[in-house]
Amino acid sequence: MVVSLEQAIAAPFATRQLADLGARVIKIERPGVGDLARGYDRTVQGMASHFVWTNRGKESIELDVRSDDGNRILHQLVDRADVLVQNLAPGAAGRLGIGAERLRETHPRLITCDISGYGRGGPYEARKAYDLLIQCEAGLVSITGSEDEPSKVGLSIADICAGMYAYSGILTALLDRGRTGHGANLEISMLEALGEWMGYADYYARYGGSAPKRTGASHATIAPYGPFTAADGEVVNLGLQNEREWVVFCRVVLRAPELIDDPRFVTNADRVAHRADLDGVIADVAAGLSGADLVGRLEAAKIAYARQRTMDEFAEHPQLAARSRWAQFDSPVGRLEGLLPPVTVMGVEHEMRPVPGLGEHTDSILTWLDEYAAVGS
Repeated sequence: MVVSLEQAIAAPFATRQLADLGARVIKIERPGVGDLARGYDRTVQGMASHFVWTNRGKESIELDVRSDDGNRILHQLVDRADVLVQNLAPGAAGRLGIGAERLRETHPRLITCDISGYGRGGPYEARKAYDLLIQCEAGLVSITGSEDEPSKVGLSIADICAGMYAYSGILTALLDRGRTGHGANLEISMLEALGEWMGYADYYARYGGSAPKRTGASHATIAPYGPFTAADGEVVNLGLQNEREWVVFCRVVLRAPELIDDPRFVTNADRVAHRADLDGVIADVAAGLSGADLVGRLEAAKIAYARQRTMDEFAEHPQLAARSRWAQFDSPVGRLEGLLPPVTVMGVEHEMRPVPGLGEHTDSILTWLDEYAAVGS
């Protein structure tokens, strides 16, 4: 069983994935308010899109953990848990009596997972951390966007990667507990989690003397790579990975074999250095073709490409439809549709369990605790 004192995205994303695997996840929420993500928007028939996405399959209990009764119930839940996840403000878990060090002594089989912005210790320990702020501190914003203006990533990427590492760390700790019988104390810093994903950019800047340039939807170190607009307005993204593809691209797509040995474009490094010239050549060719014709040439050349789809088009994506990747699940506002978990296990059918209403399971959880205590006594 997983008990989680969670807010926003990082911790809920980790525990939702555990719920997808079949774990019982009890989500502790503030009475009358709940997870702050419940109020992010009302786009899903009155519910918040972030909340629906990260909380499917959980049980919700309303609990004032700072009150005597609420804290007692919290400790009863922790006593019965296999995993405790929290992304409370720094120091809050300790004040509630559920700090990792204390629980390590009293609950040796328990796995605790603490998610924070910057980790314990250091000058940033007490700072508030939101996704944009971590993207800025990790340098991601500095290398994202157009040449003229930096940009954040369009998703809560810092929260997502922290949640992924929390999820994989918990699974690792559970496997290790099966071998040793001992729990573990896990600590996930959003800055360090996103910093791991910044590895290429860090090495590039550290040893190359300058950071990767902002190139919009293009690539700082590969060319050609990015979007081109056909005569009918369709945007097609393409990318090349080696010199063999460059030769075929010139012959079949551009129909300009003389460019193969053009000194500006012979190697990838040459093409990156002369990106503006190369993009101009490709843009001129694309502008003379329909989207279908451009795609046809790319298909013939076996060059990787993708149409630039909207979110509505993603929902109708033929590949997802062919693989039956959409499924329905229940929620307080009725049946909803969402994407199945991305890991497919042969012979195992995913169960899409409901999104909980605020405090929906409070009574049943309290009854279960009473029954558990009665059996134990």
